[in-house]
Amino acid sequence: MRIFDKEFLPHIDAMYNFAYRLTFDEDDAKDLVQETYLKAFRFINSFEEGTNAKAWLFRILKNSFINDYRKKSKEPAKVDYNDVESYYNSEDAQVEMTTDLRVESLRDMIGDEVSNALNSLAVDFRTVIILCDLEGFTYEEMAKILDIPIGTVRSRLHRARNLLKDKLRSYAKSMGY
Repeated sequence: MRIFDKEFLPHIDAMYNFAYRLTFDEDDAKDLVQETYLKAFRFINSFEEGTNAKAWLFRILKNSFINDYRKKSKEPAKVDYNDVESYYNSEDAQVEMTTDLRVESLRDMIGDEVSNALNSLAVDFRTVIILCDLEGFTYEEMAKILDIPIGTVRSRLHRARNLLKDKLRSYAKSMGY
């Protein structure tokens, strides 16, 4: 318990932020963090005290996300007819609303244009940007978290930044940059 409280719990906010940026859903992000901490607790004997706990947790989270993503991508889409019917029969049906919660939740953190550009990147590119530029991991730590060679981390980050730059070029010009 001492290792768990001292090494793992201080990183819970960073874990949630990373999970949310991968899933774009508050409940899914909370579930992913909970699953990560459960796995960390179950396999605490394989953690070497004094090593980078944050990187170890991020790796567990990333692997859990990938496994869940693969599992969900094989399932057929499900729609509850009663939910659709009750929505369209309600007064709210006439109100125009966004279904993209990312815009609202990230509005105060980074600009809409930057957030939308980041969220539009493929998950591999989005992940390296988040880990490096938002979470501050080193290339070596990112390589361990993502389980890829350091050269792949560098090239993926370079490509991700270029894609982001291309997506934001016209916005930057309109802002005078």
